[in-house]
Amino acid sequence: MHILPDLKEIENEFSIEDGLVVIGVHSAKFINEKDSKNILAAVQRYNISHPVVNDNSSDMWQKCEVNCWPTLLLLGPNANPLIMLLGEGNKEDLRMYIKNALNYYKSRKEISNHSLPVKSAFHLLPELKGPLLFPGKITNFADNDGNDLIAISDTGNHRILIVTNDGSIIQQIGGTAAGLKDGNFRNAQFNAPQGLVFQNKDILFVADTENHAIRKVDLKNNKVETLVGNGIQGHDHLGGEKGKAQLISSPWDLSLYKTPAGKDVLIIAMAGTHQIWAYFIENTEWWKSVQYKGGICRVIAGSGREENRNNQYPHAAAFAQPSGLALCKKNKEVYIADSESSSIRRLSLIDGKVTAVVGGDRNPNNLFAFGDRDGKLCDAKLQHVLGLAISSDENYLYVTDTYNHKIKKVDIAENKICTLQITNTFTSADKSVNLFNEPAGLCVSNANTLLVADTNNHCIKILEMDSNNCIKDVKTMELKLDTTDSPAIDKSKYEIFPVKSINLSCKGGKLIIQVNLNFLGGLKLSEEAPQKWFVDLPNASWSCVPVSGTSTENVDLVLSVPKLATTTASIDLVFNLITCTADSCYPKSFILRQLIQTSDSGVTSFNSQLNVDLYVDKIQLSKS
Repeated sequence: MHILPDLKEIENEFSIEDGLVVIGVHSAKFINEKDSKNILAAVQRYNISHPVVNDNSSDMWQKCEVNCWPTLLLLGPNANPLIMLLGEGNKEDLRMYIKNALNYYKSRKEISNHSLPVKSAFHLLPELKGPLLFPGKITNFADNDGNDLIAISDTGNHRILIVTNDGSIIQQIGGTAAGLKDGNFRNAQFNAPQGLVFQNKDILFVADTENHAIRKVDLKNNKVETLVGNGIQGHDHLGGEKGKAQLISSPWDLSLYKTPAGKDVLIIAMAGTHQIWAYFIENTEWWKSVQYKGGICRVIAGSGREENRNNQYPHAAAFAQPSGLALCKKNKEVYIADSESSSIRRLSLIDGKVTAVVGGDRNPNNLFAFGDRDGKLCDAKLQHVLGLAISSDENYLYVTDTYNHKIKKVDIAENKICTLQITNTFTSADKSVNLFNEPAGLCVSNANTLLVADTNNHCIKILEMDSNNCIKDVKTMELKLDTTDSPAIDKSKYEIFPVKSINLSCKGGKLIIQVNLNFLGGLKLSEEAPQKWFVDLPNASWSCVPVSGTSTENVDLVLSVPKLATTTASIDLVFNLITCTADSCYPKSFILRQLIQTSDSGVTSFNSQLNVDLYVDKIQLSKS
């Protein structure tokens, strides 16, 4: 997925009207990835705006003689192959070839400038999905009274939610846009955050995956701080730099280990370089009495080769996109969900030895040993496992077997895994139907309860367990607002245009809003000036994708409206534009206020198209 930011940049530079059409071809490795509905979920999760073809039998892969992921193939206007680029890191070469090819074919008048009717995949999101969008990870901190403080990575909405046991949202951190920005909770920005771990009730660490950064959230002082990374993907396989100077690559999960000397060390599953790293929070003595200064981030296990290689020497071992961590304090071990080898591994925090637990294959180069089979060691088979959690007694691991849509349990003493069974008294759903859809994270709330980030179902599932570790009930956590958010902006300077009210169901629903801006009377956007818009939502129980932007050509919004306590609500689409004529500039700041009513007879899905005419001296809504 590291190529997606490069493609997004290319698409922003060369539009369809310029003559470039990007088409993704998905030739799957895993069985689960051959299903079109799962590919759709991935397109939505990674905000892919171009069409994607499901090459589920690898016909195009074979006919084009592709032999690695990713491969880029540039075709001319007559489908004539121009260049094939293999692997990552080819952005500048691709840009050069595209620019020269467009110039050449335009000179021959073989390039058209028409648009294509491409719609956002977000339009296909479920109507009543709730406020979360592809939640990735979940963790908790229990106070002295046994109450949980729960942190959720709302990955698709680029935010962290802090909630209580009953689902009350007490803090929203970030979510105004995808970005890398420190500061207070309203101004801070994340980019597809994943792993989370509490240091205490006031400090939360976050693996900010697509920012290639580690962030620290101070819940007491409402402050976000970047500890490692600066938003640029690193390719360092050693580390050792301090703080933001150390570039890292796609950190996916976190765990916190306290050394025998009482020093906290942050363990990092570094999926991008196939390694395990550590961030030393304070001056620490590590293996073989090596001293590390506080603020240093470096590799502690893994060569960087993408393999399933176990070894008594940590730097001779190798991983394949490690994506989940769970700490066993009793054994001084950290367990690793090694997603691309579909295995679970253990790393000794005493001497660094890496050993197998379950899944994968004895051949370290075989990354295709996946399936769905309970058993011991490599006789067991998993499919792209992403999440781990240790049981309260630290005798078992709970596992999200992500692409098998199951929750499993590992006896860590026996290296044996089994699927969690459903009891005959199960009350919440038909047992024959999958309860989960690519679950990616989980945590143990108490001895009998698991909290699962059910990623593609856009929700948190609460699993009640019986004394035999069988699932006796599953409920969906209903997220609701605990406090009223303070006003985000001063709206007194904006001209406000109320939009005709929409009647939605009192259960909530999906609202699609498309805004067309028409510049008339010689008015146009100033080409050099920044253009901004964003959606101001009532509170954290609402969500919108996208929630902000800088392009006014295609403002296409998909909102999830929660179950409302009141019968009326409104959302504000806030525009800050710089327009001009041939001789003057005219700032335009205005709000489109979409009014919403709810009733038992209301719909659960509604499409609205707003046309706005902008003149030098006025703004008006026109009929669609």
